[in-house]
Formats: sequence, C-alpha cells, structure tokens
Amino acid sequence: MLHKWKFCSYDDLTKKELHQLIILRQNIFIVEQNCPYQDADKKDFYSHHLMGFDQNNQLIAYLRIVGPGASYKEVSLGRIVTDIDNRGTGLGIELMKMGLQFAESIYDKVDIRISAQTHLVPFYKKFDFESTGKEYLEDDIPHTEMIRY
Repeated sequence: MLHKWKFCSYDDLTKKELHQLIILRQNIFIVEQNCPYQDADKKDFYSHHLMGFDQNNQLIAYLRIVGPGASYKEVSLGRIVTDIDNRGTGLGIELMKMGLQFAESIYDKVDIRISAQTHLVPFYKKFDFESTGKEYLEDDIPHTEMIRY
C-alpha cells in the first residue's frame, strides 16, 4: 500500500533513493522481462523523478519525467513501473496521474511523448495518449510511440 510520494530532480535524490530506483527498474525491465539492456543512462541526470513508497519506505512505484530534447523534442515520461506485488491495485493509475500533474507543473501544458510497450497501449489511452502509428522492437519487445497533446 502506498504511503507517500516524492518528486525531485536527480541532484535531490538521496543515495538510498537512487539505489532503490535502480533496483526496481532492473527487477522489472531486466530480470522480470528477461531483457538485458543498459538501464542506467545519462537521461537520469536531466530528469525529474517521481517515487511512490510504501509504509516501510520501500520504493513501489516510479517514473521519470525527461525534459524536451533528451529523448524526443517533446517532454517524455519513461521508466514507468510499479513493483510486481502492487500491480492491479490502481497504483499505476495514480502514478500516471501524478506524473502528468508534475510534468505540467514544470513544463505547463505541453505535448508529452512516450515509448509504450505495445501491450500497455490501452492503459496509456486512458490518459489521452494516442498512437503515432510508429511501432518498433526495442530490446526485442514490441513498442508503440504515443503522444498526448
């Protein structure tokens, strides 16, 4: 169960938070999805990080807001993840709502582009993301580029 949210720049992450977000992202995107890839990238330095913690101060939800020009010409959301034990609880919906609110608090009302795993397209449509029609394999996983105007 979610206890608190924290939103901050890379420079404001604690060492413990950085460690927790790396573990969460690797557990899901590399181990669970059996997909070896370079998770740590320089985009983290230029991003804002939204983290959801449980009552034991363990990270259970995460996304990063990447500024324009780093991934796309638009702002983007990436590394969107909830831990396996909290899926199906509505936490992912809350994470996306919070992420969009924080993105707008930083960049005002701007277009936001994402690279969605194709099986999650219906989930992102709930937040007014639309497919650009660009579909591709990223690390052997089908993805669809989506944008929210």
